[in-house]
Amino acid sequence: MDNEAAFDKFKSCAVEVLQVPEEKITPGARFSDDLEADSLEVVELVMALEEAFDITVEESELEGVETIGQAFDLVTSKL
Repeated sequence: MDNEAAFDKFKSCAVEVLQVPEEKITPGARFSDDLEADSLEVVELVMALEEAFDITVEESELEGVETIGQAFDLVTSKL
């Protein structure tokens, strides 16, 4: 899966879980500020991403992940 296809899949998960418009899902978008996502919503997103990409993300790996780009990098590092 190339990066663009992976980001499209990531984006569709984020739109569904976070209930935000697709155009808000950009690499620089911050979960707390731009997307108004609380920690529970971020955990729900991670669970959806784990299922969609067939990966496992440890809770400790989420430390410091504040943007869509950081979360996407974490997901793609597991593919």
